[in-house]
Amino acid sequence: MGILNVTPDSFSDGGKFADTRSAIAQAEALISAGADILDVGGESTRPFADPVSIEEELQRVIPVIEAVRKKHTIPISIDTAKAAVAREALQAGADIINDISALNKDPEMITVVQQTSVPVIIMHMQGTPADMQIKPFYNDVVAEIIDFFTERIDWITGKGVDRNRLIIDPGIGFGKNLHHNLSLLKHLDKFSSLNLPLLLGHSRKRFLGTITGIPAEAERDVATAVVTALCASKNVSMIRVHNVTATRQALLIAEAVQSAV
Repeated sequence: MGILNVTPDSFSDGGKFADTRSAIAQAEALISAGADILDVGGESTRPFADPVSIEEELQRVIPVIEAVRKKHTIPISIDTAKAAVAREALQAGADIINDISALNKDPEMITVVQQTSVPVIIMHMQGTPADMQIKPFYNDVVAEIIDFFTERIDWITGKGVDRNRLIIDPGIGFGKNLHHNLSLLKHLDKFSSLNLPLLLGHSRKRFLGTITGIPAEAERDVATAVVTALCASKNVSMIRVHNVTATRQALLIAEAVQSAV
């Protein structure tokens, strides 16, 4: 899953693809690099990010989705917690809803989900982008997030949504400190108990800079690729990344080693 942030303030590439023309060019680059899915987002969810209006978010993402859909059949994910944005994005050609609030933020999002048949990614986040990294705390981060997903899955399916449409994302870096992130990565295989596809979104995150001493997010692609390779055998179905080329290479190496006799 290639990340396409059509924002001025995303944590790694904010501003690089904020206008429609540069965003479309980046979409082409991600597709050429071998992305299987494009994840288009119009609102930054970095720590302490300012929210944007529905109108602004729509102005950012809809032209990009429409332009990509005219030329490509690649699945497009709309990264939003707003029902109105999800609805219009699907009408414009998006194929997947990616909601970091796990359908918690906008009470109308469940209606959008009920009225469509697209896959839905639900993510765990302790708190909100405004406060999630102040003092995140867990007694057992893995068990508590599994419990969270169990509750959300029960609630969503109780609304008549087919369970097989759901994809889970443990939310690396969303209300987690270094220890929490590492524990999640070490125990990703435990999420197989939920019997749903698992998405991993660790690309260029701050914890990688803490470990390596690399402050610049855009220079953390090697660290991102290492994590990708280490997690390749942990039942991960989707890898959400900024650098698709490096990720492809990491997966090729990991798969070659795993298949060796």
